[in-house]
Order: sequence, then structure tokens, then C-alpha cells
Amino acid sequence: MRSYLFSLRTLVCLTITLAMLGSGCERKASDKTDANKPEAGSPSVKTETDAGMAEQNDIAVTVNGKNITEAELEQAMKPQLDAVARQASSLPPEFMEQYKKQIKPRILNNLISEQLLREKVKEANIVISDEEVINQITELISKQQQPLTLDEFKKKLEERGLNFEDMKNDVRNRLAYEKLMTSLWEGKIFATEEDAKKYYDENPKRFEQPEQIAVSHILIKPEKPDPNSADPNEAMKQSKATALAKAQDLLKQINEGADFAELAKANSACPSAKDGGDLGFFPKGQTTPPFEEAAFALEMGELSDIVETSYGYHIIQKTGHKDASTIPFEEAKKNIIIQLVQKQQNEFIEDYMDKLKAEAEIVYPPGKEPPSEPNSP
Repeated sequence: MRSYLFSLRTLVCLTITLAMLGSGCERKASDKTDANKPEAGSPSVKTETDAGMAEQNDIAVTVNGKNITEAELEQAMKPQLDAVARQASSLPPEFMEQYKKQIKPRILNNLISEQLLREKVKEANIVISDEEVINQITELISKQQQPLTLDEFKKKLEERGLNFEDMKNDVRNRLAYEKLMTSLWEGKIFATEEDAKKYYDENPKRFEQPEQIAVSHILIKPEKPDPNSADPNEAMKQSKATALAKAQDLLKQINEGADFAELAKANSACPSAKDGGDLGFFPKGQTTPPFEEAAFALEMGELSDIVETSYGYHIIQKTGHKDASTIPFEEAKKNIIIQLVQKQQNEFIEDYMDKLKAEAEIVYPPGKEPPSEPNSP
């Protein structure tokens, strides 16, 4: 199933995440189109032949007389390209060029979708207030792993060279798209308890839960040795010996009555340290094999010996156990109904966008036509 940019919550969360990571996805205000403002007219066509050719080369596609430029397309691709470039810095330049060619048709298709939606938002006289925009942003940033106030969020955007007004325009447009779609599918999309029960009965494996355990642990990581040391291998060996000795001392303290959670908070190198080492419940297959083997072999409340993994040295204590089970229908019902409704919404959006595109005048400059999609088998 295709994914469209007007999936409000997904896109806004992604935008915020990219901003917090400093993805460099800033846009000039002039490059943005506000769903509540009139569309700018198409650029005037120059009479000179060379100027006309240059202008044609600057156009990626024309949608109902509105040009989407190559510059807008480049700007829309930039966040993904920047993210991949950071992760693939050691790969050859040809990789990035190939990746750019791969995502370009999809991003252009999204820009076409957004242009068609802006037209429909304008026709429907949908207006999103500043208050609605601010409330949406405030709600989202308050639910991040590290919640922020609006002022803190603005400051972080500024530190990364991003523009809060551009962020507001993004959110305003997505809220407008959501309001448009809601008005179109109102009364047409729903799921009943009977629908949920049918899905539950037809998909029993989806509601099976494997055996799970809960553990707390303390992780002691060896310090990275100085790369300029005379013998890096010997330095690493000494670092591991020091870490192991520390782990053994902590294990001795716990066996003598010291509080596990307090020692974890003070010594563990795992992010779970702030929770006293608590990792919560997890099934098999989600941790490294040495850790998993040791953890699942423990009895309730039992303490492990020192367990070595690629992360370092662990002390593990089993704190909970759940047998394999099946989620009861009453417990699963609410989420099933939500999923069924979301599936209908996605299908509605797909069909609606296909209809808009079929009715639209979409013109590509010569040589820029998208490749034909292969016929389905």
C-alpha cells in the first residue's frame, strides 16, 4: 500500500524528529505553499528561445497549470538524501546518485498529490487557525521521549538553522488535508464489534503471545583504549580486565545485600540505569544470544553470574515471567477496530488520489516523463 505525505501524525512526527536530529531539512519561506493562501501564478514565459528552454528545464511537472520546479523537488528530496549520506558516508558517490534516482519519482508523486490536495482544500474553504497549529505542535513535542516546551522546541530549531514558521506551515497543511479527508469519508468508514470478532477469529496467530520474562541488569563496559597506545591489543585486554573486576565487585556487593537498583543507577552503562536497570518484559529473539540464554535460565528473583556480551559485562536478575498465551478478544477488540478503520481510511485515500490524478491535467516536460509501471502478473 502506498504512503502519502498527508498522513498527518506520521509526517509531523517525522518532521519533528528530523528537526531534532538536525537533518538540514530547512526550507525558505518562499518555497512553501500555505494551504490557506491563494496559489501563486505560474511563472511568465520568456520570449527568448534560450530563456524558454532554461525555464522548461527548471520545471519538473505541471499540475493543472501549476508548475512544480526542479528546485522544489530537490528540496523535498533533501531530508532523505541527507539522512542516507550521514549513514553511508563511506560508500562511493555513485551510491548516492543511484539512491537519488530511486526516490525521485516517489517524491515527485508526493508533490503532485500535495498540489492536488491544496486545490481541494481551497475549494472546500478549509482554514486552519494559528491556535490549531500551535496546539498540534505542542501536543506532539510534549509526547517525545524527552518532552519539550514550545519555547525549548523553537530554540532547538533555531540552533539547527530551522525555521519555526516553516514548521507551522507544514503542520497547517497537514491539518487541512486531514480535515478535507475527514469531511469526505464521514459516515462511510467504520468498523463494528462483529467486524473485529471476524478478524480475530480469522487471524488467530496475530494474537498469540510467546513466553516473556522481565529482567533488570547492570552493564559494565570496558573503556575504549587510547588508539595511540604502544600495544592497542594489550590496552584492550587491560580495559576488559578492569571492567570485569568492577562487575565482579558489584556482584559481590549484591550477594551481600546491596540494593540492585541503586547499584544499577550508579554504575550501569545501559540507558536502563535510570530505571534501576529494569528492561521490562521481552520474548526470546530480542537480545544477544549470551544475554538471552542466561536470562531465560534464571529462576524468579535469581541473580546471574557475570555474563559477557559484545556490549560488556552484565549482572542479570529475573524479575518477572509470563507464560505463552493468547490475547483475549475483549482485550484486543479496541485495537482491532482501530486497525480496521485505518485500513479503510488508507484505501479511501488511495482511491481518492487515483481519482484526482486521473481527472487532473498533469504535464511533464519532454524527456521527463516518468517510467511506465510494469503490468501486474
